[in-house]
Amino acid sequence: MTHYQLVSRNKYKSGAIVLVFIVFIVGAAYLMTQAFGYGLDVVGWALVFSGITSFGSYYFSDKIILSLSGAREANRAEFFDFYTVTENICSGQKLRLPKLYVIDDSAMNAFATGRDPDHAVVCVTTGLLSRLNRAEIEGVVAHELAHIKNYDIRLMSIVTVLVGLVALLSDWLLRMTYWRGRGRDRDAGQIQAIIFVAGLVLAILSPLIAQLIKLAISRRREFLADAAGVAMTKNPGGLINALQKLDRDREPLEAANKATAHLYISDPLKNSKGAVHLFAKMFATHPPIEERVAALKNIS
Repeated sequence: MTHYQLVSRNKYKSGAIVLVFIVFIVGAAYLMTQAFGYGLDVVGWALVFSGITSFGSYYFSDKIILSLSGAREANRAEFFDFYTVTENICSGQKLRLPKLYVIDDSAMNAFATGRDPDHAVVCVTTGLLSRLNRAEIEGVVAHELAHIKNYDIRLMSIVTVLVGLVALLSDWLLRMTYWRGRGRDRDAGQIQAIIFVAGLVLAILSPLIAQLIKLAISRRREFLADAAGVAMTKNPGGLINALQKLDRDREPLEAANKATAHLYISDPLKNSKGAVHLFAKMFATHPPIEERVAALKNIS
């Protein structure tokens, strides 16, 4: 399979998951509002409120994440390979050079953030730079630039808003139903009672389901960034070797947390080692590195 076929396949799968997510949200919102006897205006207000609160964090996401991570700006003299590798890839791909930052931590990891390619940041740990050779650094940087080029940060921001909408809507409906529950008609029809119970169950489970779909999208975008990054460098071995070294590194990144874990090239919290069963995979922010390496080795 060629680089471009793998990228195309991953884009298709990502789009399919996003479509399922949108259908789920629309269907869940409609069923919950109908079951509890509320109009669709509740959904509208929930969307407005969720959108306003999420816009600020999205607009200033790079500054917030860099501050939380304790990152500092990288300079060309101190981090020559990191700086020049990024310059070379951006020149070849006609991308604007992102701002480059480093985190002083011996753990190996990297992430990209920002609203769009014109307001982007690539950040790596000093541990990664000290333990990877230039070809491996190139593979990691290309992976992060692929996230920027594919607008993954924007996509995940939209998905986060949608997850927040589902959680907010279910919380509102459950609270309002509790206060209105005492006044419900005891003689309501059996069908209406079944619809009500279904809506209640959905209101309780929908935030969890939405979060699982979000994680599935995040994992799929990692496969896409791997393939797109290799398409930039034409050197699968660089990224494969880098991922294998990342997999062997068992040191958690102190600056990372559950809210930012999905941004990194590999799980910074090191929660997924040995968790190979289906249940564990469903709650993982990243696909197993063995699967990512296997996919890259199939590239011809």
